[in-house]
Amino acid sequence: MIKSDPLLRAFGKNVREARDSKRLTQEKLAEFAGLDPTYISGIERGVRNPGIRNVAKIAKALGVKTSDICKGVEA
Repeated sequence: MIKSDPLLRAFGKNVREARDSKRLTQEKLAEFAGLDPTYISGIERGVRNPGIRNVAKIAKALGVKTSDICKGVEA
């Protein structure tokens, strides 16, 4: 089992909550963001560390500011 990092878990939680609020599946979010659904799943589980470009793609696909999905992600 891959261990998740607290920062990545916090980010993943924000993505999942934003996705749920838009009533999107991981597959639809991935399609809108131009990413793979398994990548979105890994982000939401806190086991993937997305680069800033992918963070921006996800935010745009969700219709939120990048800063909104990074709230509470503190070092």
